[in-house]
Amino acid sequence: MVRIRVLVVDDHRIFAESLAAALAAEPDVDVTAAGSGPAAMRCLDRAAAEGRRFDVLLVDADLGVTPGPAVARVVPDGGAADGIVDGISLVAGVREAQPPVRIVVLAERDDPRRAALALQAGANGWVAKDCSLQRLLGVIRGVLRDETHLAPALLTGVLRELTAARRHRTESERLVESLTPREREVLRCMVAGLGRKAVAERLFLSPHTVRTHMQNVLGKLGVHSTLAAVALARRAGVGPAEPSSAGDVVERGGQLA
Repeated sequence: MVRIRVLVVDDHRIFAESLAAALAAEPDVDVTAAGSGPAAMRCLDRAAAEGRRFDVLLVDADLGVTPGPAVARVVPDGGAADGIVDGISLVAGVREAQPPVRIVVLAERDDPRRAALALQAGANGWVAKDCSLQRLLGVIRGVLRDETHLAPALLTGVLRELTAARRHRTESERLVESLTPREREVLRCMVAGLGRKAVAERLFLSPHTVRTHMQNVLGKLGVHSTLAAVALARRAGVGPAEPSSAGDVVERGGQLA
């Protein structure tokens, strides 16, 4: 019999214990639980290193929202005290670190916006916490067949959110494309959190010139603050400028800058 390895991640002890016990009663399911995002990541890493990867991750959508004790059978060196990682951030982290793992988000309420964010982060399903055990088992087995599971009542709202997100991204990309190469460099420095002086030193420009470039960036992007510009840039997929090497000491024209 092929066994399904499931990791439950929830910082509400009673719910996690009850769910783990119910799933463990199935003859083909092995269950472990973690009480925080960091503990879950360590558990996943350890299992992968030992050649026994988890197949499915069940993640609380509200993980970290209300601090709580670690659940039963949490990995020994883990727990909520290590730091808080919310459910959707954990989905993104697991999807990047261990792509084969299927991820199902468990939620207390229908929320099209958050469900859409979870799917964009890499979740394979969004399921109500109060669903029946048979329904949850069906979802677990379904995602292992590469199915995506979403309640019919959420479908219209989630599609609307995904369409809006795609439209915003397209518009953001168009605005970023309107920038000159130098302005894009400045924008990437802004995304990296560099101030005007740091940008000037990095790009070998005067602070006055950097100020002009920043003003042009804000104007072309149609925003009024650096934070808004950074948010738009991230929607367009613009990453931060790469860290400089050697302490920002760069040789130009035979001289050290």
